[in-house]
Amino acid sequence: MASGDRVTRMGWNMPRWKELPASLDQRVGQFVVQLRRFKDRSGLSLAALAAKTSYSRSSWERYLNARQLPPREAVEELARVCGTDPARLLVLHELAAEAWTEAAAAADREGRDAGAAPAVPAPGEEELRETRRRMWLFVAAVTVLVVALAAGLLAARPWEDDEPRSDGPPAAGTPSPFVFVQGRSRPCHVERRDGALVAGYSPTRTVLMDLKSSGWEVLEAQCLLRHHGFDPGLIDGSYGERSKEAARNFQKAKGLVVDGIVGPDTWGELRR
Repeated sequence: MASGDRVTRMGWNMPRWKELPASLDQRVGQFVVQLRRFKDRSGLSLAALAAKTSYSRSSWERYLNARQLPPREAVEELARVCGTDPARLLVLHELAAEAWTEAAAAADREGRDAGAAPAVPAPGEEELRETRRRMWLFVAAVTVLVVALAAGLLAARPWEDDEPRSDGPPAAGTPSPFVFVQGRSRPCHVERRDGALVAGYSPTRTVLMDLKSSGWEVLEAQCLLRHHGFDPGLIDGSYGERSKEAARNFQKAKGLVVDGIVGPDTWGELRR
Protein backbone atom coordinates (compact mmCIF):
# COMPACT_ATOMS: atom_id res chain seq x y z
CA MET A 1 0.00 0.00 0.00
CA ALA A 2 1.39 3.42 -0.96
CA SER A 3 2.22 5.88 1.81
CA GLY A 4 -0.53 8.24 0.65
CA ASP A 5 -3.26 5.59 1.02
CA ARG A 6 -3.43 5.77 4.80
CA VAL A 7 -3.73 8.61 7.32
CA THR A 8 -1.40 8.02 10.28
CA ARG A 9 -0.64 11.52 11.54
CA MET A 10 -1.48 12.08 15.24
CA GLY A 11 -2.76 8.54 15.67
CA TRP A 12 -5.43 8.67 12.98
CA ASN A 13 -5.75 5.47 10.99
CA MET A 14 -8.10 5.67 8.02
CA PRO A 15 -7.88 3.46 4.92
CA ARG A 16 -7.96 4.57 1.30
CA TRP A 17 -7.61 8.30 1.98
CA LYS A 18 -4.90 10.81 1.19
CA GLU A 19 -2.81 11.90 4.14
CA LEU A 20 -4.01 15.16 5.69
CA PRO A 21 -1.62 18.15 5.52
CA ALA A 22 0.80 18.37 8.44
CA SER A 23 -0.16 22.02 8.93
CA LEU A 24 -3.87 21.24 9.36
CA ASP A 25 -5.37 22.33 12.68
CA GLN A 26 -6.07 19.32 14.91
CA ARG A 27 -9.72 20.29 15.36
CA VAL A 28 -10.23 20.34 11.60
CA GLY A 29 -8.31 17.09 11.23
CA GLN A 30 -10.46 15.26 13.79
CA PHE A 31 -13.63 16.48 12.08
CA VAL A 32 -12.44 15.39 8.61
CA VAL A 33 -11.48 11.93 9.93
CA GLN A 34 -14.99 11.50 11.34
CA LEU A 35 -16.50 12.81 8.08
CA ARG A 36 -14.51 10.20 6.15
CA ARG A 37 -15.75 7.47 8.49
CA PHE A 38 -19.35 8.46 7.83
CA LYS A 39 -18.69 8.33 4.08
CA ASP A 40 -16.97 4.92 4.32
CA ARG A 41 -19.84 3.62 6.43
CA SER A 42 -22.33 4.63 3.72
CA GLY A 43 -20.54 2.44 1.15
CA LEU A 44 -21.24 5.10 -1.50
CA SER A 45 -18.86 6.47 -4.11
CA LEU A 46 -18.46 10.24 -4.36
CA ALA A 47 -20.74 10.26 -7.41
CA ALA A 48 -23.41 8.26 -5.57
CA LEU A 49 -23.09 10.50 -2.52
CA ALA A 50 -23.58 13.55 -4.72
CA ALA A 51 -26.68 11.97 -6.23
CA LYS A 52 -28.21 11.45 -2.76
CA THR A 53 -27.40 14.93 -1.41
CA SER A 54 -27.58 18.58 -2.51
CA TYR A 55 -23.81 18.81 -2.99
CA SER A 56 -21.71 17.95 -6.05
CA ARG A 57 -19.05 15.27 -6.36
CA SER A 58 -16.32 17.93 -6.51
CA SER A 59 -17.70 19.57 -3.36
CA TRP A 60 -17.56 16.30 -1.43
CA GLU A 61 -14.03 15.71 -2.71
CA ARG A 62 -12.97 19.10 -1.31
CA TYR A 63 -14.74 18.49 2.01
CA LEU A 64 -13.24 15.01 2.51
CA ASN A 65 -9.71 16.16 1.67
CA ALA A 66 -9.84 19.21 4.00
CA ARG A 67 -9.59 21.72 1.17
CA GLN A 68 -12.90 23.31 2.13
CA LEU A 69 -15.04 23.22 5.26
CA PRO A 70 -18.51 21.84 4.45
CA PRO A 71 -21.57 23.83 5.51
CA ARG A 72 -23.62 22.51 8.41
CA GLU A 73 -26.35 21.41 6.01
CA ALA A 74 -23.93 19.11 4.15
CA VAL A 75 -22.96 17.43 7.44
CA GLU A 76 -26.62 16.85 8.28
CA GLU A 77 -27.30 15.40 4.81
CA LEU A 78 -24.34 13.01 5.08
CA ALA A 79 -25.63 11.76 8.45
CA ARG A 80 -29.09 11.29 6.94
CA VAL A 81 -27.68 9.24 4.06
CA CYS A 82 -25.79 7.08 6.60
CA GLY A 83 -28.90 6.67 8.76
CA THR A 84 -27.04 8.19 11.72
CA ASP A 85 -27.92 11.00 14.13
CA PRO A 86 -25.75 14.05 13.26
CA ALA A 87 -25.48 15.48 16.82
CA ARG A 88 -21.91 14.33 17.60
CA LEU A 89 -20.55 15.20 14.15
CA LEU A 90 -22.10 18.67 14.37
CA VAL A 91 -20.22 19.33 17.64
CA LEU A 92 -16.92 18.54 15.86
CA HIS A 93 -18.02 20.63 12.86
CA GLU A 94 -18.57 23.62 15.14
CA LEU A 95 -15.05 23.33 16.57
CA ALA A 96 -13.59 22.87 13.07
CA ALA A 97 -15.40 26.01 11.87
CA GLU A 98 -13.82 28.00 14.69
CA ALA A 99 -10.36 26.68 13.83
CA TRP A 100 -10.93 27.45 10.15
CA THR A 101 -11.98 31.00 11.01
CA GLU A 102 -8.90 31.52 13.16
CA ALA A 103 -6.65 30.31 10.34
CA ALA A 104 -8.35 32.61 7.82
CA ALA A 105 -7.97 35.59 10.18
CA ALA A 106 -4.27 34.80 10.74
CA ALA A 107 -3.64 34.51 7.00
CA ASP A 108 -5.36 37.84 6.41
CA ARG A 109 -3.24 39.54 9.07
CA GLU A 110 -0.07 38.13 7.54
CA GLY A 111 -1.15 39.38 4.14
CA ARG A 112 -1.76 42.91 5.46
CA ASP A 113 1.56 42.92 7.32
CA ALA A 114 3.35 41.99 4.12
CA GLY A 115 1.48 44.62 2.12
CA ALA A 116 -0.09 41.95 -0.07
CA ALA A 117 -3.18 42.66 -2.10
CA PRO A 118 -6.40 40.84 -1.11
CA ALA A 119 -6.59 37.38 -2.59
CA VAL A 120 -9.01 36.96 -5.50
CA PRO A 121 -10.87 33.63 -5.64
CA ALA A 122 -10.05 31.53 -8.67
CA PRO A 123 -12.83 30.88 -11.17
CA GLY A 124 -15.16 28.11 -10.08
CA GLU A 125 -14.56 28.66 -6.35
CA GLU A 126 -17.81 30.44 -5.49
CA GLU A 127 -18.61 27.86 -2.83
CA LEU A 128 -15.28 28.46 -1.10
CA ARG A 129 -15.78 32.22 -1.21
CA GLU A 130 -19.27 31.90 0.30
CA THR A 131 -17.96 29.62 3.05
CA ARG A 132 -15.26 32.13 3.94
CA ARG A 133 -17.81 34.93 4.01
CA ARG A 134 -19.95 32.98 6.45
CA MET A 135 -16.98 32.17 8.63
CA TRP A 136 -16.07 35.85 8.96
CA LEU A 137 -19.45 36.38 10.63
CA PHE A 138 -18.25 34.22 13.50
CA VAL A 139 -15.01 36.16 14.12
CA ALA A 140 -16.37 38.50 16.81
CA ALA A 141 -17.86 35.65 18.87
CA VAL A 142 -14.85 33.36 18.35
CA THR A 143 -12.47 35.97 19.81
CA VAL A 144 -14.30 35.81 23.15
CA LEU A 145 -14.32 32.00 23.20
CA VAL A 146 -10.73 31.28 22.15
CA VAL A 147 -9.22 31.16 25.65
CA ALA A 148 -11.96 28.92 27.08
CA LEU A 149 -11.88 26.69 24.01
CA ALA A 150 -8.13 26.23 24.20
CA ALA A 151 -8.33 25.26 27.88
CA GLY A 152 -11.09 22.75 27.16
CA LEU A 153 -9.22 21.21 24.25
CA LEU A 154 -6.01 20.81 26.26
CA ALA A 155 -7.93 19.04 29.01
CA ALA A 156 -10.04 16.81 26.75
CA ARG A 157 -7.44 16.22 23.95
CA PRO A 158 -10.21 15.56 21.36
CA TRP A 159 -7.67 14.97 18.59
CA GLU A 160 -6.49 11.75 20.24
CA ASP A 161 -8.61 8.91 18.95
CA ASP A 162 -9.17 6.66 21.96
CA GLU A 163 -10.70 3.86 19.89
CA PRO A 164 -8.79 0.61 19.28
CA ARG A 165 -6.80 0.88 16.07
CA SER A 166 -6.96 -1.73 13.35
CA ASP A 167 -5.96 -2.10 9.74
CA GLY A 168 -9.58 -2.20 8.57
CA PRO A 169 -12.23 0.52 8.36
CA PRO A 170 -13.95 1.53 11.64
CA ALA A 171 -16.97 -0.47 12.66
CA ALA A 172 -20.43 1.04 12.39
CA GLY A 173 -21.39 3.08 15.46
CA THR A 174 -17.79 4.01 16.34
CA PRO A 175 -18.13 6.88 18.87
CA SER A 176 -16.69 10.32 18.31
CA PRO A 177 -14.59 11.78 21.15
CA PHE A 178 -16.50 13.99 23.58
CA VAL A 179 -15.34 17.61 23.82
CA PHE A 180 -16.27 19.64 26.91
CA VAL A 181 -16.20 23.43 26.56
CA GLN A 182 -16.79 25.46 29.73
CA GLY A 183 -19.95 27.56 29.61
CA ARG A 184 -21.23 26.26 26.26
CA SER A 185 -24.71 24.72 26.03
CA ARG A 186 -25.54 22.10 23.39
CA PRO A 187 -28.89 21.81 21.56
CA CYS A 188 -31.55 19.29 22.59
CA HIS A 189 -33.83 17.70 19.99
CA VAL A 190 -35.71 14.97 21.83
CA GLU A 191 -37.93 12.64 19.81
CA ARG A 192 -39.48 9.20 20.16
CA ARG A 193 -37.89 6.34 18.22
CA ASP A 194 -39.07 2.75 18.47
CA GLY A 195 -41.12 3.68 21.50
CA ALA A 196 -38.29 5.33 23.44
CA LEU A 197 -37.28 8.97 23.91
CA VAL A 198 -33.87 9.87 22.47
CA ALA A 199 -31.85 13.08 22.15
CA GLY A 200 -29.30 11.66 19.69
CA TYR A 201 -26.19 11.91 21.89
CA SER A 202 -26.11 8.38 23.35
CA PRO A 203 -28.31 5.26 23.15
CA THR A 204 -27.30 4.05 26.64
CA ARG A 205 -29.77 2.67 29.17
CA THR A 206 -27.24 1.48 31.75
CA VAL A 207 -24.32 3.93 32.22
CA LEU A 208 -24.00 5.11 35.83
CA MET A 209 -23.57 8.87 36.32
CA ASP A 210 -22.81 10.88 39.43
CA LEU A 211 -21.06 14.17 40.24
CA LYS A 212 -18.06 14.95 37.99
CA SER A 213 -19.22 12.53 35.27
CA SER A 214 -18.94 13.93 31.75
CA GLY A 215 -19.54 12.73 28.22
CA TRP A 216 -22.17 12.11 25.57
CA GLU A 217 -24.25 10.11 28.08
CA VAL A 218 -24.47 13.16 30.37
CA LEU A 219 -25.68 15.29 27.45
CA GLU A 220 -28.33 12.67 26.70
CA ALA A 221 -29.52 12.58 30.33
CA GLN A 222 -29.57 16.39 30.61
CA CYS A 223 -31.70 16.69 27.46
CA LEU A 224 -34.13 14.00 28.66
CA LEU A 225 -34.41 15.57 32.13
CA ARG A 226 -35.26 18.93 30.55
CA HIS A 227 -37.76 17.23 28.23
CA HIS A 228 -39.55 15.76 31.29
CA GLY A 229 -39.69 19.21 32.92
CA PHE A 230 -36.73 18.95 35.32
CA ASP A 231 -34.16 21.67 34.61
CA PRO A 232 -30.54 20.34 34.77
CA GLY A 233 -29.04 23.77 34.08
CA LEU A 234 -26.55 24.17 31.26
CA ILE A 235 -26.70 21.33 28.69
CA ASP A 236 -22.90 20.94 28.51
CA GLY A 237 -22.20 17.24 29.16
CA SER A 238 -20.86 17.83 32.69
CA TYR A 239 -22.86 16.27 35.57
CA GLY A 240 -22.81 18.91 38.29
CA GLU A 241 -24.92 19.78 41.33
CA ARG A 242 -27.71 21.33 39.22
CA SER A 243 -28.02 18.19 37.09
CA LYS A 244 -27.95 15.94 40.16
CA GLU A 245 -30.70 17.97 41.84
CA ALA A 246 -32.84 17.66 38.69
CA ALA A 247 -32.23 13.89 38.71
CA ARG A 248 -33.28 13.68 42.40
CA ASN A 249 -36.52 15.54 41.68
CA PHE A 250 -37.18 13.31 38.67
CA GLN A 251 -36.55 10.14 40.73
CA LYS A 252 -38.86 11.37 43.48
CA ALA A 253 -41.62 12.07 40.94
CA LYS A 254 -41.23 8.58 39.43
CA GLY A 255 -41.11 6.71 42.75
CA LEU A 256 -37.47 5.68 42.35
CA VAL A 257 -34.63 5.65 44.89
CA VAL A 258 -33.80 9.34 45.36
CA ASP A 259 -30.00 9.53 45.23
CA GLY A 260 -29.34 11.68 42.16
CA ILE A 261 -27.31 8.87 40.57
CA VAL A 262 -28.51 8.05 37.06
CA GLY A 263 -28.50 4.28 36.55
CA PRO A 264 -30.59 1.65 34.71
CA ASP A 265 -33.83 2.37 36.61
CA THR A 266 -33.58 6.13 36.06
CA TRP A 267 -32.61 5.65 32.40
CA GLY A 268 -35.66 3.45 31.96
CA GLU A 269 -37.96 6.24 33.17
CA LEU A 270 -36.09 8.92 31.20
CA ARG A 271 -36.65 6.93 27.98
CA ARG A 272 -40.42 6.59 28.57
